[in-house]
Amino acid sequence: MEFVSCILEFIDHVQENEVNMRKIVLASASPRRRELLENIGLKFEVAVSNYHEELFSGLAPGTLAQKLSLEKASVVARQYDDAIVIAADTIGVLDGNIIGKPHTDLAAKNMLRMLSGKCHLVITGFTIIDTRQQTNLSRSVETKVYFRNLTDDEIDAYVRTGEPLDKAGAYAIQGLGALLVEKIEGDYYNVIGLPLVALIENLKHFGICII
Repeated sequence: MEFVSCILEFIDHVQENEVNMRKIVLASASPRRRELLENIGLKFEVAVSNYHEELFSGLAPGTLAQKLSLEKASVVARQYDDAIVIAADTIGVLDGNIIGKPHTDLAAKNMLRMLSGKCHLVITGFTIIDTRQQTNLSRSVETKVYFRNLTDDEIDAYVRTGEPLDKAGAYAIQGLGALLVEKIEGDYYNVIGLPLVALIENLKHFGICII
């Protein structure tokens, strides 16, 4: 009887390890998201989604971020028969309006002037797809970011570094952009682009446990 019990425990242990060893795919080209997942010891591969982002009219910002993450994840999920696919999309919101990503120095300067001395929201939507079970889950997380009052000289100097280009809100809080921020309320990693706590908690629904 004791021998049978040991065998059953061994089988449970093997099955648990098999679940935690499933292929995990990050559907993102973002080096920041990749680094965040590497820092917590998650084993994954990267498959960049070629989904062309579009703003779906009429959607609330949180719903929009989830929708965009779902579209990104779905494109990559079609490439795998048995994998857990993770995708995310981060947007900024000021006074109810979505803040985009500046592609020119002038656009970055204008955006930073708008944010100066104000509070804005950073919303990251993320999606997890299990391609074996054909199930998915989407969530969004909000963080309030308060900018200090910026001078024109500070804005010009920051833009000259090149960091604001192609960043949501025209700043990177993990870089020199940290010097623009007075305080935040909420998940810091969400502002970088991936709310780790919420993601890890929801990965448990798919049998993926980090700790």
